[in-house]
Amino acid sequence: MKKSEIRFSIALDEQKVPEAISWSATDAGADIHFAKAMNISIWDREERGTMKIDLWTKDMPVDEMKRFYVDMIGSLAESIIAATNDEFMGAKLRAVGKELAQHVEQEERGQR
Repeated sequence: MKKSEIRFSIALDEQKVPEAISWSATDAGADIHFAKAMNISIWDREERGTMKIDLWTKDMPVDEMKRFYVDMIGSLAESIIAATNDEFMGAKLRAVGKELAQHVEQEERGQR
């Protein structure tokens, strides 16, 4: 059986606030990749519930954080369809994502 590993490294400041997030994966080559935020969800078999890790660096701007979450909702819509073939749930998530994207765009236009 082939195995693949994903490694995350989080650099913290004195107050334990993330300053840098990096990751590497055996299937992504030898390069180290950097990120400003991450959101990992894992389904716990035994607890039958979701375990999650949400981290973002102190230099992650609020507008980018909102876009990050809007993008994740879009990804969830595609994932639920691929995983379960449930077009209804996918459509509902897409609609929420579209509404939130419009909200973020309106906010950005108002700030300019």
